[in-house]
Amino acid sequence: MNGVFAKRRARLLAMKAIRDNHIPGDKAITCPKCGQDSDRKSVAQNLSVCPKCGYHFPIGAYYRLSTILDPGSFRELFEKLSPADPLSFPGYREKVQAAQRKTGLTEAAVTATGTIGGHKCVVGVLDSRFFMGSMSSAVGEKITLAIEYAAKNRLPLILFAASGGARMQEGILSLMQMAKTSAALARFSEKGLLYISVLTDPTTGGVTASFASLGDIILAEPGALIGFAGPRVIQQTIGQTLPEGFQRAEFQEEHGFVDAVVPRLQMRDTLAQLLRLHEKGGRT
Repeated sequence: MNGVFAKRRARLLAMKAIRDNHIPGDKAITCPKCGQDSDRKSVAQNLSVCPKCGYHFPIGAYYRLSTILDPGSFRELFEKLSPADPLSFPGYREKVQAAQRKTGLTEAAVTATGTIGGHKCVVGVLDSRFFMGSMSSAVGEKITLAIEYAAKNRLPLILFAASGGARMQEGILSLMQMAKTSAALARFSEKGLLYISVLTDPTTGGVTASFASLGDIILAEPGALIGFAGPRVIQQTIGQTLPEGFQRAEFQEEHGFVDAVVPRLQMRDTLAQLLRLHEKGGRT
């Protein structure tokens, strides 16, 4: 048991270190959107959001969890699930191992229980640093198990999507995860439980076509790319010029696909309020 607690403590300390000092590199960091330099510390204190223009830098799964969960409430679920190589795809095992070493993750999804503003919930996060958050069999299994855990314990569910879609190295087995996660959410919904989907940059492909679009409430971070195929592919296919900002979070909100665009600095408070409002009797 001492080893388990030591491992958990090490992870929590790592999460704190990431939160306090997330942006790597020199003291100044250049925003890819506005092109201006900002002090590294000020960007980190702003939850990895550019203080000049509000651009939301991509962030890792554990760091995101640290920004929304109450301190000390994080308990990871199904952490040992890792990718298989069902098709014996050339070089896949080596790439998985390289991604695991680089990110410290076992897979592109991290699932956990915790509290937000004192309200217990199940949270899942996709990490774009690991195969662009693509949905492998293991990712689909992790998300499905998290949904089933939330259903069994009658807890609200929050899933943060960030994905390029299906993982090509697992072929049709990756595509099957769309149906599996969607079916699990249908069973979850039948119990009358709350599911909040949060779309971050980018949310595309099979993830958009499955669990990311099935939330009772759908939120998005500012500027997030949201769609099935990318705008370039769509434009080349239909041969027409697309509207400005097409598939960005603000466009999706204006056209009814997203309920609200919520900046990262307001996400924790927004989620806490939604959880409070949906509790039985509205009591905390």
